[in-house]
Amino acid sequence: MKISGNAIRPGMVIEHQGRLWRAVKIQHTQPGKGGAYLQVELRDLRDGTKLNERFRSAETVERARLDQRPFQYLFSEGSTYTFMDTETFEQITLSVDDIGEDRVGFLQENMNVTIELHEDQPIGVALPDSVVLEVVEADAVVRGQTAASSYKPALLENGMRVMVPPHIEIGTRIVVNTSDGSYVERAKD
Repeated sequence: MKISGNAIRPGMVIEHQGRLWRAVKIQHTQPGKGGAYLQVELRDLRDGTKLNERFRSAETVERARLDQRPFQYLFSEGSTYTFMDTETFEQITLSVDDIGEDRVGFLQENMNVTIELHEDQPIGVALPDSVVLEVVEADAVVRGQTAASSYKPALLENGMRVMVPPHIEIGTRIVVNTSDGSYVERAKD
């Protein structure tokens, strides 16, 4: 589907120069002389290379048609991760590069995810907005700190580090945002 050059948004996948690119950052620029344009930082979905490109509103780009299908995460073997299509029960295996090194730590057995496919080739995994993880290590509270402005480092069961409020102790289950790895709240379970 063709779209105007200024209609590109972050996260959108486009076909450009014969390859698939995901828009990472966009910046609308209106110079004093000449027409306005959109400065877009693109990342290649196959090899991860980056490209900065300018698109004017008069230009058109091809938006890639993606199929989004529900999958369930099953298990990992080394650096490969196996997912099952919840409709057809077919299994696919993805590498750390396909999922994203910063995101594989959030995968939990039997977790439902959405996998984006382009011409039946997986190009991305969308995780749930948040996951519940247990704190396995947390620093002691420093006496005199106010709860409103101070956070302390904590280690989660998946090996990731996150900053948590002082009242969070070892064994506490917390909700973590999967997009940036930040503490959201204490789990309600």
